[in-house]
Amino acid sequence: MSELTVGIGGFGAIGAKVAKALDPNGAKGGMPGIKLVAVSARDHDGARNRMDGMANPVPVVSLAELAGLAEVVVECAPAAVFAEVAEAAVEAGRIFIPLSCGALLQHPDLAARAAETGARIIVPTGALVGLDAVRAASEGIIHSVHMVTRKPPNGLAGAPHLVDNNISVENLTAAKLVFAGTARAAAKAFPANVNVAAALSMAGNGPDNTTIEIWADPGVTRNTHTINVDSDATRFEMTIEGIPSPENPATGLLTPLSVLATLRGLVSTLKVGT
Repeated sequence: MSELTVGIGGFGAIGAKVAKALDPNGAKGGMPGIKLVAVSARDHDGARNRMDGMANPVPVVSLAELAGLAEVVVECAPAAVFAEVAEAAVEAGRIFIPLSCGALLQHPDLAARAAETGARIIVPTGALVGLDAVRAASEGIIHSVHMVTRKPPNGLAGAPHLVDNNISVENLTAAKLVFAGTARAAAKAFPANVNVAAALSMAGNGPDNTTIEIWADPGVTRNTHTINVDSDATRFEMTIEGIPSPENPATGLLTPLSVLATLRGLVSTLKVGT
């Protein structure tokens, strides 16, 4: 089997963990069928420093250059530069794996353009348990999808919705509801916090028909998501408690593992799950 070449756009907490897991001579032994060929970061020197522990470091290039070097482009950059990574990958007909899937909702034209260029956009499941069941239910009729997210307050601090509405999450002694609305609105209000809601909406009945509550909760230490789905074929509730990343409490430790599972699914001869 020929190897799929991979480029990683964004080399922070998530990107660095994915890169090190793909290092063929690293502690994880790499991934058969997948070859890391480049990474991109705003701070090139910082990215090179983060590759110090890698046995096979790769070049650090600009975000737009990744699509010319790799067949698969993984986006794990700040939402503000999402378009720079995404548009180049789609125009080049690459397999594009976005982690900022909330930003994907703000660029609906990408899917249509991918159909023209031959690109594929694959959204990892990330922190969402049961995505296969939601996707299967969407082949029938989904009546409702509702999600309640509870995060430690420091995992929400600085979100645009909190800043714009002068909502403080400091020194809380009880859980505080900071948002209630659609998944589309949540993705814009909390671009670094609720990508899971965007993925849920795309798997199910759409971003305008998926509702979400976001709570800043000093009583939790994990990013907790409870999802209720009601459809003509099934009804279920699921809860997941993700451990926040020490480097970035807005995301979880499961996120880079989800990227690796997605990459493995591209080359595995046996793939479990739709």
